[in-house]
Amino acid sequence: MDLSDPHTYARVFEQHERGVYAAALRILGSPAQAHDVVQDVFLRVWRRPEAFDARRGDIATYLRLMARSRALDLWREGQAAGRASDRLKLVVETGPDAQESPAVEAERDATRETVIAALKTLPEAQRDALVLAYWGGLTANEIADREQVPLGTAKSRLRLGLARLRQECPALAHEAA
Repeated sequence: MDLSDPHTYARVFEQHERGVYAAALRILGSPAQAHDVVQDVFLRVWRRPEAFDARRGDIATYLRLMARSRALDLWREGQAAGRASDRLKLVVETGPDAQESPAVEAERDATRETVIAALKTLPEAQRDALVLAYWGGLTANEIADREQVPLGTAKSRLRLGLARLRQECPALAHEAA
């Protein structure tokens, strides 16, 4: 099967798009993310048609395995981003809880100041991406659209910004482990 041939590729897409979508949807539970996985999988096949080896299995299995792998990556990213978002919001939120002891409140205030100081040391693009994601509630796709940059650039800014925050704020790095 020659996947570099546009006609063969189109036929494979038509035959297997639904199976790839279903595999991704089972893991992600989000139709929009499942559609993104379909696009990613078929884009990878288009860019590297030689990666498929019919001697190792059929095309349907190959495509569903790619979809499952990509969907799991997205799911894990979402889980990690959610945990990091919760930690950052907790650290930076203002207004003490009436039930907090003075020691807990002081520790939270010190951590908040550390996070804010660390945010100021980040390159502007990374800082903006983190603020949009964690306090603005935007996804990487929405940040890419808003900043008019490729999705990969938006994701890199988030990842690099979080990595630098973890270096600057040991409390965040310890909680992330």
